[in-house]
Amino acid sequence: MTLKAPFTRPDAPPLSGGEGKRTFTIATLGCKTNQFESAAMEERLREAGYRGVPFEQGAELVIVNTCTVTAATDAQSRYLVRRARRLNGFCRVVVTGCYAQVDPQALLAIPGVSLVLGNEEKQNLLALLADADRGEPAARVSPIRETSEAKVSPLSSFAERSRAFVQIQNGCDAFCSYCIIPYARGRSRSVPPDEVVAQAKRLCAAGYPEIVLTGIHIGGYGADLARPTDLLTLVRRLAAETSVPRLRLGSLEPTEIPDKLIEAVAASEILCPHFHIPLQAGSDSVLERMNRHYDTVFFRSLVEKIRRRIPDAAIGLDVIAGFPGESDAEFAATAALLEELPVTHLHVFPFSRRPGTPAAAMPAQVPSALARERAARLRAIGEAKQRAFASRFLGRTLDVVVEGGEAKEGMRRSLTRNYLTVLLPAADGREGERLQVRIADRDDRGLLGERA
Repeated sequence: MTLKAPFTRPDAPPLSGGEGKRTFTIATLGCKTNQFESAAMEERLREAGYRGVPFEQGAELVIVNTCTVTAATDAQSRYLVRRARRLNGFCRVVVTGCYAQVDPQALLAIPGVSLVLGNEEKQNLLALLADADRGEPAARVSPIRETSEAKVSPLSSFAERSRAFVQIQNGCDAFCSYCIIPYARGRSRSVPPDEVVAQAKRLCAAGYPEIVLTGIHIGGYGADLARPTDLLTLVRRLAAETSVPRLRLGSLEPTEIPDKLIEAVAASEILCPHFHIPLQAGSDSVLERMNRHYDTVFFRSLVEKIRRRIPDAAIGLDVIAGFPGESDAEFAATAALLEELPVTHLHVFPFSRRPGTPAAAMPAQVPSALARERAARLRAIGEAKQRAFASRFLGRTLDVVVEGGEAKEGMRRSLTRNYLTVLLPAADGREGERLQVRIADRDDRGLLGERA
């Protein structure tokens, strides 16, 4: 797809650099896959001589890596473009990511956008920046559903030292009725296992204490490869062939968590006991309208199985409140199921009408105010479960990795294997350090620990 951009200031610096170190910043919205891809773009830019600066400093080159899960994230992306131009009227703005993939015309209509890149084109960022300087087309967006291979840029570092992401898969074939991602990311395609292992080895050599496996649909890993494999086989290779201290799995569909994977997590000192599972609704009729391929009986059985086998596991669920047609009874069924399930935390989202999805055209749309009210009620359930789970660990000693960011009130954040945040005295650990800490207390900020 080739599109023309509106007028941009002719006295703006070239996109591709030039003499001296051009400044750049990347604003990233959305999922861990986007975060990984932003890190890859950042590394390529630094290698080419660019200098990264904070967004608010007004860089010469601004890249907005967009999300398009909801209409609200689309609006946030447009706001970031306009904000960049207010901070530096001479900046060049490049927009990429899922919103750029599905609706490049809308982004090209924003004054100041110099280049729009689809998700596949991110990897050719430097060459396309140079093309833009020569007056080449201002938008490059290929038909991503035709892409059959997962191409991932190798990475040697991340901005934070506490964990690194490894992208093992891209795309999705599920076509849930509320989701635009299959159109924004293309079909499910896996990174070959040898490439994943090589990437993990590089990051282990760089000293990262935790690696997170990311993708859009990682539970389906390997099924599309010429020599089919699966996530469990990949995880076993990473444990056997790398020195990774902690390995964390990204979101897994409930139908793609076999008993053998649960057993592997239970038996492993490397695999983190942390399951992030999208439930989305606790009503079978709503699940059917969502085009989710399981029912609440199956889901309850899965969660209870994980809890029995791994009593200390973190089990977090994604839930959507206010899906089209959601009746009071259907919402009550969701709330009741969440109260009963032995889960540890919830990620709750009010339904947002995303144009281009079947759900956007469904009848009986729930008013936004009611969806937000229902979401707040579900979040309260999640917060209570999180507090109860955290309190179980008072007096115990846990393995943590110290996170980055500035220490606040003399305390620094750290993360346990089972996804609990523990605040430590800043003097007790450095960013990226792995420690044993005793959970001494808790307050309204969360768990408080001290070096064991």
